[in-house]
Amino acid sequence: MSGPEVMDVARDAIVTLLLVAAPLMLVGLIVGVAVSLLQALTQIQEATLVFVPKILAIFLALLVALPFMADVLHANFLRLTAHITGG
Repeated sequence: MSGPEVMDVARDAIVTLLLVAAPLMLVGLIVGVAVSLLQALTQIQEATLVFVPKILAIFLALLVALPFMADVLHANFLRLTAHITGG
């Protein structure tokens, strides 16, 4: 493999990583900000209050986004194997 081919494979891997991780990270971010805002508005200063809603939201997002994540990973795997077998 030449340098540009390695860079293409690495770029595809990074883009795939971002596409797979983005839905769960965004849900975690939104829920975390919402719970923190609720804590600030109600002056509840419990540090562990954030974890349960965030875990439940990420689990539900994982159930919803898992087919999309699997398709993205499968497409990346097919591109990579075609690149390996094609030369």
